Amino acid sequence: MDEWKYQPAGDQGLDPHASLRSLKREAGLVATVTQTAWRVVVRAYLRGYHRLRVDGVEHIPAKPPFVMIANHSSHLDVLALGAALPWRLRRHAFPIAAGDVFFETPVVSAFSAMMLNALPMWRKRCGSHAMQELRDRLIGDPAIYLLFPEGKRSRDGTMSPFKPGLGMMIAGAPVPVVPCWIEGAFHAFRPETKLPKPRPISLRIGPPLNFADLANDRAGWETIAARLEAAVGALRDVRR
Repeated sequence: MDEWKYQPAGDQGLDPHASLRSLKREAGLVATVTQTAWRVVVRAYLRGYHRLRVDGVEHIPAKPPFVMIANHSSHLDVLALGAALPWRLRRHAFPIAAGDVFFETPVVSAFSAMMLNALPMWRKRCGSHAMQELRDRLIGDPAIYLLFPEGKRSRDGTMSPFKPGLGMMIAGAPVPVVPCWIEGAFHAFRPETKLPKPRPISLRIGPPLNFADLANDRAGWETIAARLEAAVGALRDVRR
């Protein structure tokens, strides 16, 4: 029998605010309880208020690591992606959120970390070191990342070109990427509105793609971005 190997938490020694903003943050008992309660409430809210419909759940991998991506036009998008995951996988899921929006103040950081279980991506200093840290956690944990390759919310509901940053996390690694298309979230909660409206939301999930054969370089990253943009766009054009 293998001996137990104890390792300190990745965020050990950090002050509370720094721990919330750390890419190595680990959930304790309080965070686990609050996140579980939050997921129950969110699932009920999406089903009841937005009549959330999810198609293609069979395409979700059975275990991590993997990445779920989608178009981005509303703050409801990440809630819809998370709600599509089976319960046994949700504790492994980390939305990748803009650090300058969701981790600037202690209060907002606490909500993002303790409820959403989000990890920050600092858009103004998102260099190779930060992407490598995210890659290491994705594969080493293993984890599930929920992210939006456009890099920002659409202001008119249309999808913008995908940025190649995601490729730095997955190129050359055996990590499936699951493309998704979210319909209706823009009309339910536009960026300029303060409260969501009771509009229906649907989520279409496509077959996962794997980029283990691509080099982890600029050409590989751009190829990944192009293929994923095409895959998400194809789901947009699906007609029921």
